[in-house]
Parts: sequence; structure tokens; C-alpha cells
Amino acid sequence: MTYSIADLEQLSGIHSHTIRIWEQRYNALSPLRSEGNTRLYDDQQLRKLLNIVSLNKSGLKISKICSLSDGEIDELLDRQFSYSAGDRQDDYYVAQLIKYGLAFDEQTFNQLIDRSINQIGLSNCYRKIIYPLLLRLGLMWRKDDICPAHEHFLSNIIRQKIFSHINNLPLREDYGQSWLLFLPEDEDHDIGLLFASYMLRIKHHHVIFLGSKVPLDSIKRIFSALNVGHVMFFMIKSRLPSVAQQYIDQLSEICSTAKIHLAGNSEIISKLSHIDHINWIKTLDEFEKTIESPSYT
Repeated sequence: MTYSIADLEQLSGIHSHTIRIWEQRYNALSPLRSEGNTRLYDDQQLRKLLNIVSLNKSGLKISKICSLSDGEIDELLDRQFSYSAGDRQDDYYVAQLIKYGLAFDEQTFNQLIDRSINQIGLSNCYRKIIYPLLLRLGLMWRKDDICPAHEHFLSNIIRQKIFSHINNLPLREDYGQSWLLFLPEDEDHDIGLLFASYMLRIKHHHVIFLGSKVPLDSIKRIFSALNVGHVMFFMIKSRLPSVAQQYIDQLSEICSTAKIHLAGNSEIISKLSHIDHINWIKTLDEFEKTIESPSYT
């Protein structure tokens, strides 16, 4: 697989201009050239850049990093992995997780993410590492610059972590109002929804989790059969404003007696009208404040 310099910017979090400077001053990378003289990078070059970024975020100067051999870089990364327990660097983890995820290195990917969760807990790990990782990769997934296999590989490991933590939560009998969580039938990226389920459960809310690709007819049946106080879903995929508006109007009618919470693609949601009755959640902080509010318990 080959990448443009813009792709490297999205995956590494380093501006294209900076990458070019690193190439010119320190021979950090050796790009290929297309017939039109456009920079192209292969998997090896991408992995090298992610390693450079990890070491730079840990405090090492670019000039020093680029003077090292591949073996010396690997040795420093191993040392950084051990050292980061006391002085963890979030960007280091993100860059390394991307590298091992793209290489389908499940063992090392698991070790890194487990280490982070053990150090700071799942909630903080999601906020500081998993969420930035998904955002960065999401830019590439939307452009089809990363094959679907990468998406499934990374997503399934992260899902397993969240499911495992949900499964370990104690069952309760003193729940308040119920929260119905689902994705529309054209949406399948459910990691954000899964994390919302986890957060609601640790705050002692009752969660009815339906997952992805749920038809409106199913929502209607469930809503009529259960006492649901809150409905939460995500709109992530691009769609025509008229299509999104129609869906919102239909859902609002079905769930007229519940408080509706919506998160996802701000470009889509910002174009919706008549949504004053909907709680648009724009950030993780807003979601946490919502579920801690006495009016939502």
C-alpha cells in the first residue's frame, strides 16, 4: 500500500510541512516519486514515521532520532514502553497503536492498549488514547485509504476491551430510568455507542443496548413495550440533509415521551431543523455531564 504525504499527516498527526522539513534536514524518510513527481510512501516509511513521532513525543530530539539505526530505534521504543508506566505519553501510545494495528500485530497492539487501560482506567484510556486513535484512522477510512480489513481488525479488538469491562460490572437492582442505545440501520460503527453504554452503566443507569443497524420499526416495537426514559443514537455517515431530517422527524414521533440524545457528525447534525427537543452531545465532557445530571437519573 502507498500513502500520500497528506495521508501521513492524518495518520501521524504531524503536519505535511513538518514532515517535508524532517526529510530535507534529517533524511527522516525516503519517499518514492510518482510519474507526476508526487511524494509516495510505503508501509515501511509509514511505520518509521510513527516510530519517529513516538520517540519525539517522549522528549527525544528529531536530529538524534534520525541519526539512529532501525535497531537502535526499536531498542529505544522498547525502553520507552517500560518507562512510560510512570510518565505515560498519550501520543506515544496513539502512534504505536496505529503502527501495530496497520501491521495486524494483535499481540503487541493488545499489550499496549491493556497497559494503558491498567494505568489510567478504561474511561481515561478511551478519552485520551482510543478516541484520538479512532478519529485519526477515521479520516483515512472515510477516504478508503485504509483497507476494510484494518478497520475490522482494530475495531474488533477495541470492542472486545469495552465488552470485557462491561461484563465485569456488577449487576444492580436500583436502576433509575432506562436508556435505549442503538444505531440507525445504515450505521455500523458502534464503538462510541459501546463506550456510552459502559459510561451509563458505571453511573448506575439501566441500559438497553441494541447495537448497530436497527430499523425504526424495531425501535417502535421496543418503545411501545418498555418504559424508556432516554433514547441515544449516533449519526456518523454522510447523508443528504433531507434524509437525516426525515429520520429525526420519524424517530421523534416514535419516541415522543422520551428524551432523545444525539451524537456524531456535526456537519450533518448542524443542518437539522426543529431539534430543540433533542440533546445534541458534541463532546465526551458534555455526555458525562448529561448522565451525571439529576434531571437524567
